[in-house]
Amino acid sequence: MIKFSLTCDHGHEFEGWFGDNDDFARQNKRGFITCPVCSSDKIEKSLMAPAVSTARKRDEKVRLASVRAHQAHMADQLKQLRKHVEANAENVGEKFPEEARKIHYGEVEARGIYGKASMHEAAELIEEGVGVVPLPDLPEDKN
Repeated sequence: MIKFSLTCDHGHEFEGWFGDNDDFARQNKRGFITCPVCSSDKIEKSLMAPAVSTARKRDEKVRLASVRAHQAHMADQLKQLRKHVEANAENVGEKFPEEARKIHYGEVEARGIYGKASMHEAAELIEEGVGVVPLPDLPEDKN
């Protein structure tokens, strides 16, 4: 398949896909190609820039590949962090803000904990000086 830039006799520009140049010529001769704007069947091929792979396009592909590799590495690091926390701390679930405060104010023995807190609760803990670090949900956590 080949894409041609086309123009009707009223100056409207559009594109069309054809098997080859002869396919375009046959369809055009029989009036099968019409302008999508004005329905004119007097159609000509326009000049068209070739699809050339430029250094900029190659550089963009390399940059995107690098970004994707970096994202995959960061996701792996986050998985390892989460596993470490889960293996070395107690899951206190929804009681996290309450337990974190008790530990911070010396009401209970200090220990590593993790659990759930809303953004509002986490912000309040930080304002009180309670050291908290969010563990982000990973894509597979939502599946």
